[in-house]
Amino acid sequence: MKVSVVRPSDLGPAEIGRWRVLQGADPDLANPFLAPEFTLGVGRFRGEGPGRVDVLVAVVEDAGEIAAFFPFERGPLGIGHPVGFGLTDLQGIVGPSDLPLNARALLRACGLAVWDFDHLLAAQRAFAPHHTVRRVEPVMDLGAGFAAFEEEMRRAAPKTHKTIRYKERKLGRDVGEIRYVFASDDPDDLRRLMAWKSDQYNRTGRTDRFARPWIVALVEHFHRTGFGVLSVLWAGDEPVSAHFGLRNEGVMAGWFPAYDTRFGKYSPGMIGHLRLAEGCTRNGITEIAMGRGGKEFKEGFKGREIPIAEGRVARATAGAGVHWVRATPLNKARGAVLDNPALYKRADRVLKTYAKLRGRGQ
Repeated sequence: MKVSVVRPSDLGPAEIGRWRVLQGADPDLANPFLAPEFTLGVGRFRGEGPGRVDVLVAVVEDAGEIAAFFPFERGPLGIGHPVGFGLTDLQGIVGPSDLPLNARALLRACGLAVWDFDHLLAAQRAFAPHHTVRRVEPVMDLGAGFAAFEEEMRRAAPKTHKTIRYKERKLGRDVGEIRYVFASDDPDDLRRLMAWKSDQYNRTGRTDRFARPWIVALVEHFHRTGFGVLSVLWAGDEPVSAHFGLRNEGVMAGWFPAYDTRFGKYSPGMIGHLRLAEGCTRNGITEIAMGRGGKEFKEGFKGREIPIAEGRVARATAGAGVHWVRATPLNKARGAVLDNPALYKRADRVLKTYAKLRGRGQ
């Protein structure tokens, strides 16, 4: 097999067309994080300013035909990550899952000492020997329509469904008539969502992603181009919650949900998720990938699961050794927390306490 490494912007219409064909051959590859638009967008904005990295694509050819695309980021010492690392909930090669690739040979062709992944499609044979942890990512299955989805949710998670509908009615009575805008093109709505999300990050002790200009520019770009879908829940004249997701054909990837904390007692995020499912079915979307995480409410929404994996591929280089020392203990600790609900809740409380103490000290 022949491997050529190019910048995303160097891919022409023929290559992008082939990328889409390969995506369409496997339902799990249809996720927006694996779409060419995501790699093109990150390549345009991630490579600028402080902390820049090279965003590249390995084009794998077999018998004169493109067999796969491998998008990746390459930093100092040849340390590599999936494109949009830290922002993406699905990663991997865009190509057949049984493609007979040697992972270390692929890294060598890409100029990588190590490739670290945390949301890799577990079915991809090339990386299977390098998995350290396997998990699942929940997916909302909307293929049978919203009525069927809601009926299944009512059966599988009756308490969750009943609570959402009760709080939705109460929100309407207390604040104003409920309405849901599935796709808002208003930049003010997007700025409001980012402000809510930044507040959430700071309030819970997480890193504020929207403090990074390139991420703000990327989200604004996806919103302008229509690759991103901004949905807003209103109660009367009050915007209550919002969600910014990415869409590729019939698949939505959940990305940035947020809400106004003044309405927190109504669980606006959960109301928004149910309204999002309804809006998706009316707009030709049959799946919502919810992403890995410790949110218990996702159990009530999921219809199926995608096996994903965490791990690293490394070659015998100094860069790989430096990366192991820095990253491996942290990855193990994070994995232990994600796999244990009690630890997850405890870590969440610690982060919130830290955020409060940090706020008092400012």
